[in-house]
Amino acid sequence: MGYGYYDGTYLIMAIIIMVIPLYASMKVQNTFNKYSKVRTLSGYSGEEAARRILMMNNINIPIQPIRGSMTDFYDPVKKELALSQTVYGAYSIAALGVAAHEVGHAIQDAKGYAFLRFRHAMYPATNFASRLSMPLIFLGVIVGIGPFLQLGILLFALTTLFALVTLPVEFDASKRALVSLETSGILGPQELDGARKVLNAAALTYVAAAMVSILSLLRLLLISGRRDD
Repeated sequence: MGYGYYDGTYLIMAIIIMVIPLYASMKVQNTFNKYSKVRTLSGYSGEEAARRILMMNNINIPIQPIRGSMTDFYDPVKKELALSQTVYGAYSIAALGVAAHEVGHAIQDAKGYAFLRFRHAMYPATNFASRLSMPLIFLGVIVGIGPFLQLGILLFALTTLFALVTLPVEFDASKRALVSLETSGILGPQELDGARKVLNAAALTYVAAAMVSILSLLRLLLISGRRDD
């Protein structure tokens, strides 16, 4: 019965781990596509909105266009903003919402937001852990080298912590984005509702990533415990 319980638990976890990211991805894609077709009344492009919000916060950093869709990011090392093709020169509610969100990260950096600094400090170790954890876990499970499995799980736990720390960083950036879009007058009340939906959908992807990481960690701990029995 013990094996049946474990097998059932593994199956349920595996299904959830597959379904959650798929749902989150579909949600953000559908929401972004919907509001990318709605042009703003102010006539601002994503780049223009980002530049205005930066100026309002006395932040002077470059804004670079990059290829792709939803590949936008703020680089805290180079102190620059990168906006994708569907945001940089676009005039939609979705584009302005995403652009303002990335500016939100720049504002966090300028104000010394603790969670952003902590995540940035964690990144090198997390990047190392993400590369090494799975090979170690594979060796521990397949070859049967117990210490490799334990070390792999420990490294994977670090990536889970990183995913959790990312949540307040992303939520706060979206909050700053909506406040900036409203106080600047770039978006009206009804447009703000659309931008909020876009940002909430995007936030769902980070929530999904954290949930999947937690479930994966629990699954690995169950595997480890089963091997010790």
